[in-house]
Amino acid sequence: MKTDFTKLYDVKPEASVGAVIQGKKYRISVLTDRLIRFEYNEQGVFIDRPTQRVINRFFETPKFKITETEDRIEITTDYIYVFYDKRYPTACGLYFKLSNTGSYYNEWHFGEQYWTYYGTARTLDGADGAIPLENGIIARAGFSILDDSQTMLLNDDGWAEPTDSHIDVYAFGYGIDVNSCMKAFYHLTGNPPLLPRFALGNWWSRYYPYTAETYLDLMERFNKEGIPFSVSVIDMDWHITNVDTVHDYGGWTGFSWNRDLFPEPESFLKKLHQMGKKVSLNLHPADGIRYYDTAYSEAAQKCGIDPNSLERLKADVSDKEYMEAYFDCVLAELEKQGVDFWWIDWQQNGGSTKNGYDTLWMYNHYHYLQSTKDNKRGLTFSRYAGPGSHRYPIGFSGDAVITWKSLDFQPYFTATAANIGFGWWSHDIGGHMHGKRDDELQTRWLQFGVFSPIMRLHSSNNPFISKEPWNFSTDYCNTMKDFLRLRHRLIPYLYSMNYRAAYDCTALITPLYHYYPMYGNALEYKNQYFFGSEMMVCPITSPADPVTGLGAVDAWIPHGVWIDFFTYRIYTGEKNIRLFRPITSIPVLVKAGGIIPMLPTDDIERIDHNPHELEVEVFAGANGSFTLWEDNFSGVESLKTAQTRMLFEWGNNAIFTIEPVIQEDSVISFARSFRIKFRCIDSQCVYVTVGGKKVDFEKEMYGGCIIVHVSNVDPQDCVQITFEDCKFVSVVNKDESVLQAIHSFHTEYDPKIALWNMLSSDIKLIDKITNLDHFICDDNARKALLELLTAD
Repeated sequence: MKTDFTKLYDVKPEASVGAVIQGKKYRISVLTDRLIRFEYNEQGVFIDRPTQRVINRFFETPKFKITETEDRIEITTDYIYVFYDKRYPTACGLYFKLSNTGSYYNEWHFGEQYWTYYGTARTLDGADGAIPLENGIIARAGFSILDDSQTMLLNDDGWAEPTDSHIDVYAFGYGIDVNSCMKAFYHLTGNPPLLPRFALGNWWSRYYPYTAETYLDLMERFNKEGIPFSVSVIDMDWHITNVDTVHDYGGWTGFSWNRDLFPEPESFLKKLHQMGKKVSLNLHPADGIRYYDTAYSEAAQKCGIDPNSLERLKADVSDKEYMEAYFDCVLAELEKQGVDFWWIDWQQNGGSTKNGYDTLWMYNHYHYLQSTKDNKRGLTFSRYAGPGSHRYPIGFSGDAVITWKSLDFQPYFTATAANIGFGWWSHDIGGHMHGKRDDELQTRWLQFGVFSPIMRLHSSNNPFISKEPWNFSTDYCNTMKDFLRLRHRLIPYLYSMNYRAAYDCTALITPLYHYYPMYGNALEYKNQYFFGSEMMVCPITSPADPVTGLGAVDAWIPHGVWIDFFTYRIYTGEKNIRLFRPITSIPVLVKAGGIIPMLPTDDIERIDHNPHELEVEVFAGANGSFTLWEDNFSGVESLKTAQTRMLFEWGNNAIFTIEPVIQEDSVISFARSFRIKFRCIDSQCVYVTVGGKKVDFEKEMYGGCIIVHVSNVDPQDCVQITFEDCKFVSVVNKDESVLQAIHSFHTEYDPKIALWNMLSSDIKLIDKITNLDHFICDDNARKALLELLTAD
C-alpha cells in the first residue's frame, strides 16, 4: 500500500507565522478574523502536522490587535475578542466573545457546552424514527468548537499515529454567516473530493444469497423494464460464510468467493461491466484474514507468520504490516478480478485496538487513499466516523427500520449533515428491516431517495422484503420506474452539483437556513431542503389522507416566485402552505429563472459518458444562470474539465444563452444537440442564433411551454434563443385541477356538486376561499383546494 496523502488534498499544516502568538505552554493562532486555534501543552510541544480532522491551517493572516500583560493576553479582530489568563485553561481564564453584541450566547467559555445546529450521527442502525445527533459547526447564536485534542497525526504517506496528550481546539465565531463558516471549515479540514460520475446514478443492493446466474438475470430484467442502474452492490454472500467453527471463526468476515454461488467471479464481474455497472462488494473486515482465504499464505508471510500454522491474522488497523497485507495481498487480487470499490461494514461501534485508534475512521481513511491509486477517482462506502469524514465519501447510514417514522426522519438527518460538511449520505432506501409491507411507504421513500445524495435501494435478508418495482401494485410500480429513470436523467445537474460540493464547498443537500439564516420558518420546516442550486424539495413522509387520497406536506415558500418541477404550478412567497400530491409526485420547487440540464429519456441506461444530446429545463419569470460541469473521468493528477455556462435574461424580450465551452484538452470534442424546454412563457416570436448567425430550428408550443431544438452545435459556438414580447404565464388549468381534486375526494357526492358550483362561479377568489368552510368540513380537503386556488 503506497499513497501520497499530500497529492489528494491541500495539505498545509502550519499556520502563517504572522498569525501565531506563543507562550511557554500555550499557543494561539488567529487563522481568520472569526476562527481562532488554541493549544495548551505542559511541555510546550505543539502540533504542526496534519491530523485526522485538520490538514490545512495556512490562511491569509487577518488583522488583529494584541494587548498583553504578565498574567493575561487579549486578542481582538474585527469580529472576535479573546481573553486568556496564561494558565491552564478554565471557563474563567479562557473565553471568546463576538464583538459588538450584548448577548450571553455570543460568548464561549472554555469547557462549557455550546449550542449549534445539529450535524449528523455515526449510524442509523436499528433506528425507528429520530435518534440523537452530534453537534455541527454552524452556530446561529455565536460560537461552535472543533476539538482536535486527541485525534491521530498523519504522515505524508497518509499513515496515522497517536499523539501525546494536549489541548487543541478551534473556535468558529461566524454566527449566521453559514457560507463563510463552511468555507473556513472545509479549508481547515479539506474539501470533499469529486465523486465518480457513476456514483450519482441508481444503486441496486440487497442482502440476499444471489447466484451469478440469478443476479445477471435480474440485471437483464431491469434493462428490459427500462429501469437504469449504474452500481451493483453484492452483499456478504459473495464470499464464503459457512466456515470451520472448530477454529472459532465466524462467517461475517471473508475475502474468498463462494464458488457455489459464483463459480467464475471474473466472468461475472466482466458481464456486469459490459452492462455498464460498477461493482462494490461488502466487507466485514473485523475478524481478520483466515486460513481458508485465497490470499492467506501470501498475507501470512507478509505478516511474518508461518502459513502452515493456520493462525488467524488478526485485524489491526494500527499494524502497518497487517494493513499492507490486507490491501496488497487480499483486496488487490479481488480488484484485479474487477471489483471497483468496497463497502466497509460492521465497524460502526468504533472499536479500537490500541493508543486510541478509531477502527472505523482508520478503515475509511486507508481505504479511500488506496482507492485513489493508479490515478483513479477515489471512492469508499462506509459509516460516518466524525468530523473530517467528508474527505472519505460515501457514507452508509446503516440498517433503519421500515416504518413511516424512519422515512420521516431521513430528510432532516440528511440535510443537517451539511452542518458538519458531510454531504454524501447513502441510505437503505425503503428501509432495511422489520416493519410491514406498505406500497405507499416504499414509493414515497424511493421518491425521497431520488432527491437524496445517493440513490441506493437495499433490504435485509428476508425473502419478503425486496425493492424491485414489479413486486408492487401497478400505480406504485409505474411511479417507482418513472422516478428511477428521472434520477439518471438528472445526472448532468447532479454532476455539476458534485463540482459545486468539491470546489465551492456547498453540499448537494442543505437545510433552508443555509440560504435564509434570519427566517424562523427556515428552521421550522425541518424536512424541507435545497437539492443543489436550483431545486427545493419537500418530501412526503406520511401516509395519504383518507379523505383527499393525497399525500401532504407542510412547507414554507420563501420570497419570490417558485414553480413546481412536476406540475408547473406557480407559487408566490413568502407563505406557509400545505402541499398535496398524488402518489405520482412530490413537491419539488424551482425558483423562477432556474436552469436544470438533463439527459434525454432515451440516453439514461449508461451514464459513464458526456452526452451528445442534452435536455434543458428553463423556468421563466426571473434571471438565472447555471454552469454545467463535465470532465474526462480521470483522477486528480490528470483531471481535465469542461464548463458550459447557461444564462437566462428575463424581460419583455427574454434571451437564453449557451456560452462556448471553456475546457481543457477537448473534453467535449463533438457537436452537441440541445432540446430546451421553456416553462411558463408565452411568445409568438422566437429566433435562434448559433455563432452569431440565425439558424433554422424546430419548435413546439403548448399551453405556456415552448420547446426549442438546436442541433449540431460546435463546442466553441454560442447559442442564443430570443423571445420577443414574451409573458410569464401559468401552464396549469386551475378549474380542471380543482374539478379533479373534488372528484378524488372520498366524500359524499351531493355536496361535491354544490362545492363545484361555488368554485366554478364568477365570484371573487377571496369569496371562494371564505366560502370553503360552508361547503366542506374536512381540514385536509379544504387545504388541498386552498393550495390550488392560491397557486398560479
